[in-house]
Amino acid sequence: MHIELPEKRYYSIGEVARAFKVNTSLIRFWEKEFDILKPKKNAKGNRKFTPEDLKHLKYIYHLVKERGFTLEGAKIHLKEDKKEALSNFEIIEKLEQVKHQLIKIKQHL
Repeated sequence: MHIELPEKRYYSIGEVARAFKVNTSLIRFWEKEFDILKPKKNAKGNRKFTPEDLKHLKYIYHLVKERGFTLEGAKIHLKEDKKEALSNFEIIEKLEQVKHQLIKIKQHL
């Protein structure tokens, strides 16, 4: 999945939900279900997601929405191969970004 967000330190839950094309309630639910998600909260209690949180959300989205894992299955998968799976996923994400850029270049030619 390719999401387009500007380079920032923190993203609001609304920005994140729009980027993933899901409801904010799903993001909040995943935050409760997955220990890997730890967005910061400001004085008002608003969630602020870092780029690292976005990487984790992309991986959870990939497991649950694209690969069809159940929540329990995704939790088990994250616990078993956390570092290796995340690094492999990041490599795949970078390759998909390169592919996306190449497609854009090809369309402009």
